[in-house]
Amino acid sequence: MHRKTFILVALFLIAIACKTEPSKKVPGVTATPEAEMEVSETRSDWPVSLERLPDTAFVRLTDYSSDFVYDMKYATADNFLNEVVYDCPECYTRVSTAKALIEVNKAFMEKGYRIKFFDCYRPHSIQKKMWKIVPNPTYVADPAKGSIHNKGGAVDITLVNAAGEELDMGTPFDFFGREARHAYTGHSQEVLDNRMLLRSTMEAHGFNAITSEWWHYNYGPTLEYGIADFRWDCPE
Repeated sequence: MHRKTFILVALFLIAIACKTEPSKKVPGVTATPEAEMEVSETRSDWPVSLERLPDTAFVRLTDYSSDFVYDMKYATADNFLNEVVYDCPECYTRVSTAKALIEVNKAFMEKGYRIKFFDCYRPHSIQKKMWKIVPNPTYVADPAKGSIHNKGGAVDITLVNAAGEELDMGTPFDFFGREARHAYTGHSQEVLDNRMLLRSTMEAHGFNAITSEWWHYNYGPTLEYGIADFRWDCPE
């Protein structure tokens, strides 16, 4: 090919490439520094399959399952802070956590129960806000170290039955007395059985309990993830 013709063809191809629209970030999917990604937003591929997303991306759980129940306490004043700290109620997690939650919920549904969420991913800036309200590590993780909630790997949950009624777990969510501890045996056998059902099923799917809160579970693979601070968009 003549050199002048080659140059003209190359310039033509570059011009076409420059007119191509860049891909849009998918709503409900947020990339992280360790997993930069963009996905084309079309009606045919939304929501994007979890299998197509990196495990460290954040996703809105409601986009991937309608089988969960939500009562996002920190988007209300019905919490131990007695203040609203979220702009609106949303449950985001890492992709890896979302996959595990969907699978464990299937196991609960086979027994007639479903997971109800009180809290999911928590932006680091919200952790700082909570610490400012209650600067006590007994109740709030010090933002200097961060929380697994800030990594998108922790959830605060309970179980509901087919009628949507919460199972009796002995104490309310965010009750910080010894009665909330897994080792406490002063509850009725029904309460102990309910807690064991929750804990054994969650642990069988890769989640870890903590000693002081029957409602809190960490997804093991996320423990090494970085602390994040993206804020989701709220409806106007």
